[in-house]
Amino acid sequence: MNTYSDLAGRRVARVGFGAMQLPGRDRDTAIAVLRRAVESGVNHIDTAHFYGPGEANALIREALSPYPDDLVLVSKVGAEHAPQTEIGLVLAQRPEQLRAGVEANLAQLGVERIPVINLRRTDIQPGVVAEGDQVVGLDDQLAELAALRDEGKIGAIGLSAVSAEKLKQALPVGIACVQNAHSVLDRGSEPVLDLCREHDIPWVPFFPLGSAFPGAPKVTDNPAVKRIADESGATPAQIGLAWELAHYENALLIPGTADPDHLAENIAAADVELTPQAKSELDVLAA
Repeated sequence: MNTYSDLAGRRVARVGFGAMQLPGRDRDTAIAVLRRAVESGVNHIDTAHFYGPGEANALIREALSPYPDDLVLVSKVGAEHAPQTEIGLVLAQRPEQLRAGVEANLAQLGVERIPVINLRRTDIQPGVVAEGDQVVGLDDQLAELAALRDEGKIGAIGLSAVSAEKLKQALPVGIACVQNAHSVLDRGSEPVLDLCREHDIPWVPFFPLGSAFPGAPKVTDNPAVKRIADESGATPAQIGLAWELAHYENALLIPGTADPDHLAENIAAADVELTPQAKSELDVLAA
């Protein structure tokens, strides 16, 4: 399996690291995990200014700055930290809020330019549904992000939680990657992935092993996944991640953890080769 792909013109390992789980954990452990990830070959780290808020970015800066030349930092805008809400977020979709989010990311990470900024839309579940002044046209949002790109504050634009219709609408601006919920048990975003295949856009599935949202299936609990893991000498989590890598050659994973052992397990998923029979069995699990 090819363990590298391209992201915004940069060569990155196909198994990266997501920083969402780091806020609230032991600080020394979180910093150690980030450093271990980079030492292990991870050069794609996904974060957001609203993780913490600011804590994930602060940890990344403390652990890794000055940043390695090959490190691709990817962050998000479109929401703000709100601990009083059920999921800890409120939307921040207006163009001026997107710009403020980029500025917050720049300051927290201590950089002058962020290689990729993902716009966290509200087109599909899971997540918060936009209401009132948070119902914002995609063209207005993309115009603001394109201006930030022209100013050199961001390198490229990605999309998150986006429908196939909105991805088509955004294509003329140039889309560096798409992040949607997707797993071997959840194929709701398959039409979006088909568009990514058509246009060679990197696909960054979040919740590739399931999520904490009610009713979301857990990949590691699935009997077929567990049996294939036993037969292959891998863990169920590695099977779920390996399937994503095998499902699309431009899939890039960002599993997160604050546990060094889990980090090593996630990175090793890139070396798990699914047999044709196992791949076929996994392909039909969500049918």
